Amino acid sequence: MSTDLRRIHTAEEVLKRLAGAVKGIVLYGMGHPILDRALEQLLESMDRIHAEGEALIVGILEGQVIVNDVPMPKSVGAAEAIERLRAADVERITIEKGVTREELLAFLASLVSAAARRNPGDAAAPINTGPHTRVGRLQLQRRVQSEVGSNVHEARQLYDNAVGQAEQLWYQSAAEGSVDPALAKTVVEGLAQAVGQNRRAMVALTALCRYDNYTFTHMVNVSVLTIAQAQSLGIEGAALRQFGLAGLMHDIGKIKTPAEVLKKTSKLTDDEFTIMKRHPVDGAEILRRQLEMPPLAAVVAFEHHLRVDGTGYPTGVSRTALNVATQLCSIADVYDAMRSQRAYQEAFPTDRILTVLQQADNQRFDQRLVRRFAQLMGIYPPGSLVRLDTGSIAVVVRTHAPDPARPAVRVLTEPDGRRLEQPFDVALWEDDGPAGPPPQIVTPLDPAVVGIDPLPYLEVAAA
Repeated sequence: MSTDLRRIHTAEEVLKRLAGAVKGIVLYGMGHPILDRALEQLLESMDRIHAEGEALIVGILEGQVIVNDVPMPKSVGAAEAIERLRAADVERITIEKGVTREELLAFLASLVSAAARRNPGDAAAPINTGPHTRVGRLQLQRRVQSEVGSNVHEARQLYDNAVGQAEQLWYQSAAEGSVDPALAKTVVEGLAQAVGQNRRAMVALTALCRYDNYTFTHMVNVSVLTIAQAQSLGIEGAALRQFGLAGLMHDIGKIKTPAEVLKKTSKLTDDEFTIMKRHPVDGAEILRRQLEMPPLAAVVAFEHHLRVDGTGYPTGVSRTALNVATQLCSIADVYDAMRSQRAYQEAFPTDRILTVLQQADNQRFDQRLVRRFAQLMGIYPPGSLVRLDTGSIAVVVRTHAPDPARPAVRVLTEPDGRRLEQPFDVALWEDDGPAGPPPQIVTPLDPAVVGIDPLPYLEVAAA
C-alpha cells in the first residue's frame, strides 16, 4: 500500500473509532466494557499517527471533516460524533502523542457533556483539556461571520480580543518555550474573515495602537496588514491564513531576548543590538519545532529582517529570492513600527513612511509590492484624521488607488472647528465643480490631540 493510501486508511479508521468511543460514552457510560474496548481501539489507531511524529487533528471546515489534512468521505459514518462537536461549538480537536487512556476518556466525556448541556444561544460550555488534548472553538469565528460586516464597533471588539489573545499567546510561549498553534490559528481565522468583510475598518484599527501594549498590537497589526496585502494579490483560503499566521508570529523569537534589551527605551549598544539580532533565528527554531505550524511561519520569522539585496540579518545568509510572504510581512513590519507612537519614538506620518519604503530602489523591498501597498493604504489610510486646506477636519473613509494622496473624506467640522451636525463626503480626486476645486489635505492629525474618534464615522460610511 502506498504512503498516501495508508495515510487515508489510517485517517478513516481513526475517525470511525473516535465516533465509536463518543457513541460508547453516550449509550453506555463510564466503565462499560463496550466503551473500554472502543477506547482501546481508538488508542491503537492513534498510535500509528503518533508514530509518524504527528498529532491527531480532527476538524470541521465548511461542513467537511478533515483528519490530519485528509478530507473524509461522508460514508465514514462519523456524523453523530461530528454533530456533537458542532453542538459544543468545537471546530477542531487535537490529541497529541503521550495521551493516556484516562486523559482521553476525560476529554471525550467533557466534549459529550458540553454538547448535551448547551442550549441554542447559550455561551459555549467549558471543556476539560489536558496536557495532550486541545480544542479550537467556533465562538470567535461565528462572531466575525454574523456581526462584522459594516459594524465598525464589532470590528473594534474583535480587534481588541485579538490583541488580548496575542498577549496570552506571547506569555504562554515565553513560559513554555513553544507556541499554542490552536490559539494562533484561531486569532488569524478571525482576523482573515474580518479583513475580508470590512478591510477599511480593520486597517483603520491598526493605526490606533498605544505604546503600553505595543508588542501585542504590533503582532496583530502586522498580521492584518500582511493579510490585506496578500488578499490584494489574489491570495485566498488556507494560503491567506498561512500568510496571516506568519505575520502574527514573525517576532516570536523575541520571547528569548532579555527583557532589559527588549524593553530598553534608549538606543541599543552594539552588544545589545547583537543580542536583539538573534530573534529571527530563535523564532524560526521555535516555530520549526511546532509540527502543527505551517513551515511558512518559520521561514518568515527567519527572513523578515533580510533584504532583497542580500543584506540585513541574520548575517552571512544568502538568498536568491525572499519568500513573497516574507516581503509582505517585512513591509507591514516596518510600516507599523514607524507609524506607532512609543516612549522613544514619535510616530511618522504615512507619506514619510512610504518614502522610506521606496528608498534604495529594489534593495530592501520589492518596489512592485511597495507600490501595491501604497495603493492599498493610501497616503492617508482609512480612519486617518486630516486637516483640509479649508481649515476643516475630516476623516478618510476610502482610499483612491490612482492617486493615493487624494482619498474620499467625510468632513466633520466647520473651518473654525465647530462640529457639523450633518457631516458630508467629498472625493478629493474629483475634477473642479461649480464651487471650484475640491479641498486638499494639509496635514494628518492625532485623534487624541483633537479629541475625535474616527471609527464611528467609518461605520457610517460603510453602512
